[in-house]
Amino acid sequence: MVSQAILNFDSTILLWIQETLRNPVTNAIFKTITHMGDGGVLWICFSLFLCIFKKTRKAGIFALGALLLSVLVNNAFLKNVVGRIRPYEVIAGLECLVKHAKDASFPSGHTGSSIAAATVYLRTLPKKISIPAAVLAVLIALSRLFVGIHYPTDVIAGAITGAALGILACVIGEFVIKKWKEKHPKAQPAEAVKEIEETDESN
Repeated sequence: MVSQAILNFDSTILLWIQETLRNPVTNAIFKTITHMGDGGVLWICFSLFLCIFKKTRKAGIFALGALLLSVLVNNAFLKNVVGRIRPYEVIAGLECLVKHAKDASFPSGHTGSSIAAATVYLRTLPKKISIPAAVLAVLIALSRLFVGIHYPTDVIAGAITGAALGILACVIGEFVIKKWKEKHPKAQPAEAVKEIEETDESN
């Protein structure tokens, strides 16, 4: 059960956003941004695209793993265990700008998946790709507050779990790659094998 202090904190922020930041222009912008995170489709498609190219394949695979972990931990487990009611059903006067959700509120699944994927990109891709992705992930997280479908503590929790799961996906992925290379040394890239052979000859 959420304490009154936490609920007061969440309510104050959401009502301030509604009263101060909402207008026809910002409403349209943030509704568009929040829908970009629906179902994690954007991140899934981009990660699959990365899998096409050899240089970015690892990032794509790791990100897909992070997204899967986020679904399992945030959506399948934590939401059902906590079972928090959505803010527009609790906070008097709060208007939700998007279609009401059927699942529980805590943590934010949009935030979890977005931050999980962005964390992997930050660890595996050049800054010119990873930083814009991270900015978009943060905007999607903030948009969940703007449209009134999540409490701030939902988003904070989603960001924490998302980052942790993104790092975990990278750690697991690197471990699997290391073990695979140890078992299949001849399957290493031709350039690496050639370099090893040339080193042996010079010695």
